[in-house]
Amino acid sequence: MLRAGELAMAENILQVASLSKTYSGVKALVDFDFSIKQGEVHCLVGENGSGKSTFMKIIAGVVRPDRDSRTQILINGKQFRRLTPKDSMNEGIQVIYQDLSLFPNLTVAENIAMNQRIEENRKTVSWKEMRRTALDSMEQISVKLDPEELVENYPIAKQQLVAICRAITSGVQLLIMDEPTASLGKTDVEHFFKVIRKLKERGISALFIGHKLHEVFAIADRITVIRDGKRIKTFDSVSETNEHEITELMTGKKIDSSKRYESKTNGKPLMEIRGLSKSGQYSDVNFTLYPGDIIGIIGLTGAGRTELALSVFGLNKPDTGEILIDNKPVSIESTRDAIKNEIALVPENRLVQGLFTEKTIMDNVLITTIDEFRKYGPFLSKKEMVDSANSWIDKLNIKTPSAKLPVKQLSGGNQQRVVLSKWLATKPRILILDGPTVGIDVGAKAEIHRYIQEMAQDGIGIIMMSDEIHEVLHNANKILVMREGRIIKSADATSLDETDLMQLLQ
Repeated sequence: MLRAGELAMAENILQVASLSKTYSGVKALVDFDFSIKQGEVHCLVGENGSGKSTFMKIIAGVVRPDRDSRTQILINGKQFRRLTPKDSMNEGIQVIYQDLSLFPNLTVAENIAMNQRIEENRKTVSWKEMRRTALDSMEQISVKLDPEELVENYPIAKQQLVAICRAITSGVQLLIMDEPTASLGKTDVEHFFKVIRKLKERGISALFIGHKLHEVFAIADRITVIRDGKRIKTFDSVSETNEHEITELMTGKKIDSSKRYESKTNGKPLMEIRGLSKSGQYSDVNFTLYPGDIIGIIGLTGAGRTELALSVFGLNKPDTGEILIDNKPVSIESTRDAIKNEIALVPENRLVQGLFTEKTIMDNVLITTIDEFRKYGPFLSKKEMVDSANSWIDKLNIKTPSAKLPVKQLSGGNQQRVVLSKWLATKPRILILDGPTVGIDVGAKAEIHRYIQEMAQDGIGIIMMSDEIHEVLHNANKILVMREGRIIKSADATSLDETDLMQLLQ
């Protein structure tokens, strides 16, 4: 078996032409062309549903392309009409999916050596050899993990390194990664990129599928934009383009990313936070929220943003301090208290905290206001429920064929619209958004930012927690910088720029 990175020199390790895939009459890929050179990082970017995942699965051998005499798939100079998973693995292609496909109850060494043992059809286990294999793969990319530790005891960033090491033991030549930074903090992303550069040094190619454009520009050698299953454009160098151009190519729309939110704050304060503290989480937080405000609280992972949001919503009782609404002190010790005080929270982890993914869109949207549909004792008015759900689908442009579609079948952007609908249905005056566009593609992100600004213009006071500088600068009228649990800067958004915020966040 080849060691990772060893292959006969060819300009392209992978080259495809006229690749198409149709699902039930819907074109997922249309005459798609793509190539990747040895030792390069080629980023494939596009909105959800653009065809990225379909392409990845075809190259992994999991999905068959449409039959077409024009279709060409070349790997290491060898031609294939279609690929099986075995073909892909034999040619050194390894895929790391978002769920990583690890065995959490097995050790690091067992996970790393798993593919090799299957390929070699081993019937006995040499624990010493397995450990040596794991340590060797870690050494190749300068990673240190305990081979005897269970994978489930490591955070997601470390688990991702285990998956990369497993690919190395299988002689990886092309590593395909689907949204690899989706669950990583800033420091973990930087370390992950160091590992990818180590792979490049060894001649290993990487296909990076993502939508966080600042990360794409930090790691890519080339960028290909896909939209509606078609290759729109390939840039042979990141210096040929910029984030704004890529965004417009991905969406097919002109997007004005330079415009900032102009607040129309008026009247008396909606909410005041005075001296709020929680041991080990945040300390002495003070700010005032007016109708029409969008207060952007920016901080890196661990700054205390989420903990503060949960406290204001009654899910994380502070040790000291007080919350005033309409100039009156209030006690918020539960979500019921928060809703009673017209506060809503859209949590960062929408799949775990914000949605019942197995339930329908209608069930999720109406869960906070279900009592409004009780007409005769315990009986619900189904017609009114359907009408209300459809109304929210229209208002927030949720892309779905039916209100009865399970939420798990929606894209990330549409799932976030469902969470927003659920809480807007309670008619809040104060809306807390914790990471409102985490894991959402640029097109959906622009729409959600527009909704946020429209809500503020309608008089809702919004507190937006984020670690994205651009998001805060262009959607907030006031910015609080949070570091290690403390507010270290409070200013009007117009008085700050990206450089200021980057320096404050260091």
